Amino acid sequence: MSKKIAGILENNPVIPAIKNNAGLEAVLKAEGEIVFILYGDILNIVDITKKITESGKIAFVNVDLLEGFATKEIVIQYIRQNTRAEGILSSKASMLKTAKAMGFYTVHRLFVIDSFSFDNIGKQISISQPDYLEILPGWPRLISWVMETTKIPIISGGLICCKEDVIAALKAGANAICSTNPEVWSL
Repeated sequence: MSKKIAGILENNPVIPAIKNNAGLEAVLKAEGEIVFILYGDILNIVDITKKITESGKIAFVNVDLLEGFATKEIVIQYIRQNTRAEGILSSKASMLKTAKAMGFYTVHRLFVIDSFSFDNIGKQISISQPDYLEILPGWPRLISWVMETTKIPIISGGLICCKEDVIAALKAGANAICSTNPEVWSL
């Protein structure tokens, strides 16, 4: 785990996530030092990351959601060569393995929708070796279960809508939470 990212999250455990240009404009004015980018395409990702980094924030790009790119490891190389992003988000272990090898911070997004996906967590993280896990949905009980299976720090994401959700996720053991809701960003 990166001491730089861990220190940032210790001081402010709320990570804004953006899914459109309105979110981008709002996050540039918001508190927080890390931003998860959940949108973009081959034509605008360079500008999106530039705006975020020029505002003094660290950009993490969800490569699974970039339009115009194949879900192949070459997208990681493109992001490294053409953007100022420092981190990569993905639900694909092979993408994260490549990102880690290229020096990115990595967040493995795990959509835990049933017992099969829960039981598959160990296999996935043994391949990706991520810096963080983002558990979606970010329900406290699910966070507790995942904590019993790994020592990798956890970000609670998905359906984090209010202060009570933030407090419950952190109390359950999450190191941080992630939300696209601007009202949550300032908590």
